[in-house]
Amino acid sequence: MNIRIGYGIDYHQLVESRDLFIGGVKIPHDKGALGHSDADVLLHAICDALLGAAALGDIGVHFPDTANEFKNIDSKILLAKTKALIEAEGYHVINIDSTLCLEAPKIKPYVPQMQETIAAILGITIKDISIKATTTEKMGFVGRKEGLVAHAVCLLRANG
Repeated sequence: MNIRIGYGIDYHQLVESRDLFIGGVKIPHDKGALGHSDADVLLHAICDALLGAAALGDIGVHFPDTANEFKNIDSKILLAKTKALIEAEGYHVINIDSTLCLEAPKIKPYVPQMQETIAAILGITIKDISIKATTTEKMGFVGRKEGLVAHAVCLLRANG
């Protein structure tokens, strides 16, 4: 059995006058993540984990922030494109484990919708997607509510 583990991490600054998307879900908040795309920190970390597991580089290689075609793009599209890339290499997703680091907003009420969104894109079940959250106990840029971070680990299996 050929299995691969991948790890991804992403950071985004929080600013006013931007919507906040996490895990493909728009979350009401007074700040949103700043980025070239919709800046969905969780989906970006998952993309990096998947790409890393398949030894395909990172999100910046495939979806550079210098390309106009990705300006303000919905990160669910990036995740779907990432799935296609790993499938072209002969892999499919077994599971995802992720952790969000942010002081606010509380994301627990949105986790089921995030799981459903990600599961639908990747063709796995919500039981195959873990989304956890933590704070940094008010330390650092996350603690000052200046940004947020997502970590993701995935397991891929070769088809066949």
